[in-house]
Amino acid sequence: MKVTRIAYSVRLNPGKYAAMVEQARRLGRVRSEVWQRYGSINGVGSGLRDRQARDRWLADGTHVQFAVLANAWKETVRDAMADIAANLAAAKVDVRRAIRRRTNDPAERKRMFTALKADQWAADPFLSRQMRKHWRRGRNHTHDQIVVRADKYKTAVDWRGRLWLAIPGLEPRKVVRIPLSTTVAPTGTLRLILRGGRVEVHYQIDAAQMRSSQRPCGEATIGVDKGYTEALTDSDGQPHGGGLGVLLSSESDRLKERNRRRAKLRSIANTATLRGDDAKAHRIKANNLGTIKRDRQAARHRARVRTEIFAAVHEVVDKAGTVIAEDLTKRFAARRTLGKNMSRRLAAWTKGVTAEALKSVSERRGSALVHVNAAYTSQVCHRCGRFGRRSGDRLHCTSCGVVWQADVNAAINILHRAGDPDIALHTPHRKVKQILQDRTDRHRTRLPVQDSSPGSTGWRANYPNCSAEQHVGSRSQLHQSRPSCGTASA
Repeated sequence: MKVTRIAYSVRLNPGKYAAMVEQARRLGRVRSEVWQRYGSINGVGSGLRDRQARDRWLADGTHVQFAVLANAWKETVRDAMADIAANLAAAKVDVRRAIRRRTNDPAERKRMFTALKADQWAADPFLSRQMRKHWRRGRNHTHDQIVVRADKYKTAVDWRGRLWLAIPGLEPRKVVRIPLSTTVAPTGTLRLILRGGRVEVHYQIDAAQMRSSQRPCGEATIGVDKGYTEALTDSDGQPHGGGLGVLLSSESDRLKERNRRRAKLRSIANTATLRGDDAKAHRIKANNLGTIKRDRQAARHRARVRTEIFAAVHEVVDKAGTVIAEDLTKRFAARRTLGKNMSRRLAAWTKGVTAEALKSVSERRGSALVHVNAAYTSQVCHRCGRFGRRSGDRLHCTSCGVVWQADVNAAINILHRAGDPDIALHTPHRKVKQILQDRTDRHRTRLPVQDSSPGSTGWRANYPNCSAEQHVGSRSQLHQSRPSCGTASA
């Protein structure tokens, strides 16, 4: 398993940065040429690979117009062709679904799947039509990246202990030396991304070399539920990543205020342009409406969020050999209309980062990650299985008379859902609801008396270990992990 690491430049000379910007701009033309020639159906029909495309450009003299070193544009061609292949593979996923909907004949399906895999779908009318529908012609928008092969750069440490990276420039035998913010030398193929006067050096390492990969996992089986105020809550009632909600809310509110002020300045600049005061409009756009500082702040915020979420997942894996969670990679449709502030804050809810953290940390540390169907886990009481009333972070079960912490209740339901024989991972949510309702109906018919009063025999049959005072008092009590009455919680 490979993981990506990023090293940043420190106090880079403006002249060096300008030289790299020019090199990245010329390499962007190479990417655009690759997408123009091979990023379409006709390009795929030619069957050329990156080496064949490079040889053809060397033969017909196309490479002369790029005005960059040979290795630089060759690596860019290889990278762009890989992007096209990934874009094409993503479109084929939708086409495979269309094939399954079209026919149930195994032989016909095999024929279509084989033609699709071998890129011979142009001769089949159905496959050609589906590919034209799902694979749009791509265009290059990348003009700020430089790909450097592993044997084309050098690293060195100066007398102050600072690491320097030397990469090829625009002219032969002239290198650009970049001071880095790390003491760990990058390895393998490098991807340099230029962002607002700073260079990001992206490289991959083996996950087994990371210190976190040497930490053993726990032995318990734990269900986890994602959250907003905290990253995860486990079935033992312990929250993890409690600072996530503060990070997301504060950043969302800060962006709201900043964008409001930027909108006002943009309006003033537009008014000045209409008045003919172009100098004032230029000053506002140059000094107040830039994106360099904004992008850096956004990058720092994303880094803090990732750190908080990954630390929370490591805490879970410290005690769990098997982690049971819902599938966070699928889309969730909005079910209700929230206020503007809450909708804005939830828009920054990074469930994709949580899914990535669960997957990568579990693989590195040797724990098992099990995905389950999480439909209605936050609306059903884990004790009796009946639907309750959800209000914020509380779930009120009208049957048990207990107020549960909603995330803990959902985590326990997710833990139980792993062994549920009736509810599979891809069971539709409507069917899940029907299954849950049928179960509660069966339980209800076995109860002798449907009365929850303290003196009722039916209540006494449900809670044999609970006194009348405990049962009545539990209706107004907020429980973090288990109620004050009844048998032991799951």
